[in-house]
Amino acid sequence: MEMITSNAISKLVQVAGVDSSFSPIVQVVSLKQVGNSNDRYRAVLSDGIHFVQGMLSKQLTSMVHAGELRDNSIVQLQECLKNEVSGRLVIILLNLRVLDNPGQRIGAPIDIEPSLKSGQLPSAQPMHAQPLAQPLYNSTNSAPMANNYVKRENKPAIGSPNRGNPYGAATSPRGDNPYGSSTSQRYQPPIERSMNVDGTTITPIAGLNIYNSRWTIKARLTTKSDVRTWSNAKGEGSLFSIELLDNSGVDIRGTFFKEGVDKFYNMLIPGKVYRISGGRLKVANMQYNTCKSSFEITFDQNTEIHLDDDDGAIAAAHYDFVKIGDLEHVEPNKSVDVLAIVKSVGDVSHIVSKKTGQEMGKCDLILVDDSGTEITLTVWREKAETAPRDFANHPVVAFRRARLSEYGGRSLSAGASTDINPQIPEAQQLVRWWQTVGSTGAATRSLSARSGGGGQVASLVERKNIEAIREENLGHINVDKGDYIAFKGTITFFKKDREGGAWYPACANAGEPCKNRFKVTPTTDGQWQCDKCHNTYGNCVRRWIFSGVVEDSTSSTWVSFFNEQAETLLGVTADEAFLHSHPEGSFDQNAYDSLYAPALFSDWVFRCRVKNELVNEENRVKTSVVGMWPVDYLRESKDLLAAIANF
Repeated sequence: MEMITSNAISKLVQVAGVDSSFSPIVQVVSLKQVGNSNDRYRAVLSDGIHFVQGMLSKQLTSMVHAGELRDNSIVQLQECLKNEVSGRLVIILLNLRVLDNPGQRIGAPIDIEPSLKSGQLPSAQPMHAQPLAQPLYNSTNSAPMANNYVKRENKPAIGSPNRGNPYGAATSPRGDNPYGSSTSQRYQPPIERSMNVDGTTITPIAGLNIYNSRWTIKARLTTKSDVRTWSNAKGEGSLFSIELLDNSGVDIRGTFFKEGVDKFYNMLIPGKVYRISGGRLKVANMQYNTCKSSFEITFDQNTEIHLDDDDGAIAAAHYDFVKIGDLEHVEPNKSVDVLAIVKSVGDVSHIVSKKTGQEMGKCDLILVDDSGTEITLTVWREKAETAPRDFANHPVVAFRRARLSEYGGRSLSAGASTDINPQIPEAQQLVRWWQTVGSTGAATRSLSARSGGGGQVASLVERKNIEAIREENLGHINVDKGDYIAFKGTITFFKKDREGGAWYPACANAGEPCKNRFKVTPTTDGQWQCDKCHNTYGNCVRRWIFSGVVEDSTSSTWVSFFNEQAETLLGVTADEAFLHSHPEGSFDQNAYDSLYAPALFSDWVFRCRVKNELVNEENRVKTSVVGMWPVDYLRESKDLLAAIANF
């Protein structure tokens, strides 16, 4: 009969960790997800008398996703360590064994933190077992676990279970009995160290922890960042970061500072295998670190790095690919691996970074895969400058840890690394799809909204009718960001009776923070005052803003047109319209109306954001145009014929 270890929490907070002589059995009374992260969980550990806060390492989160580890589970701790976070003690759980789940909390535990701070803890004496009210284990599963190594697939559950994603790991069914899996599947064995050919003891990345300062790892350098510099009141310096992957499939991030940058930056080559020792381990900052290891390394003056033999045992990279079609089910701000064909490459533009104030390149790629779905991915800085050459001729590309956002529907920002034409089976399969289906003009849908008349028109497949706004209750689903819809419609009315014209005067400052967007007010001496940048200018930049009615065969809706879309619709800027409607310095209504006449009753394909907003203390659903394209009747006819043929 398995039992909770008496005074386990008291001893746990006084010793450095657990080992073969002390592997206490405790209850996980609560499991909670940390923020929006699908692979970070906080656990509360209890021995029935006291409880303490804990944190699951990444390699254990698959047990949560599979339903094996949950609230009130009885577990045996096999490897853990102590850490202090914001002044509170936290137990980092590296390895454990799930024993049972009584379905209820045992005892009435109290927080051990006050006793810890007051120094009134019980002495760490030999442990005695405290029986439970009922047996937790029977004779079938109380036998010791086999000490064999079983590789755990450590992939996060994304969206609905698997969604037919051939790249994702299948998740275990939750069911009422989470212990249906075999013993060897549930057990994650202790870390095994290996010996390098030169006799050096190699510690796997999965076995690193902050209480072991003497370690050597053998790993492949998968990613190396550019050197970044800083300057503040404390001084100035430089840094760069790397990501290392070993044959256990676990990767870790490391950072070099100042002298380390000078010593190692030019020496380290992505793709090479190195033997590395020395450096300070700390708990990973999951806001910026997407590696699987729960720790990260700060390299210092004691670091030693040597090029090692590449025997092929370490993969070039580790991917958890997600189909583009499944990205709409992934939480925003997640990092994902995507394998896709580059369908088109946009122009290179330049923006000023808000953080550094420096100009940097930006280039948008349209990606597509065999889910029949497209998405926009942005590459930055030096990669943007060479993007038209690097991504020409529709290569297949593996994007590692691209950041998913809700900017303009769904979009991606290039992440840790980019591998063009990777030599993996999935890439070959995707190339065959592109050659036989994707490149033939087959209809696809896009998760990204692209503004104005540029980019790619919303396809027939992804469009709905206007009545869907009401039927699907759009505007009330994604309350914060709004919902998106694409439809084809005819403009039947313009509300353009704004005094002085359907525009507003904006700041003449094209740089930060205004960028010609913020409204300015006229002064008595004919100048324009901006409250955003606190400057006065001799002129302003007018920006369109008006509304209209769009209809299709099912319904009609009011829509708002903003500057870029209005320029696409009318073919003139607001400044040009102002001059046209004021030929002799005064407003000419006929000249003003003539600007809108050609656009009335014209057909367009619209992409709109639908959002519920509070206007004058009244909830209203507002539809705003974020992208629009004139109807290409030849393309429409071809798409309709293709849709009929496939019906």
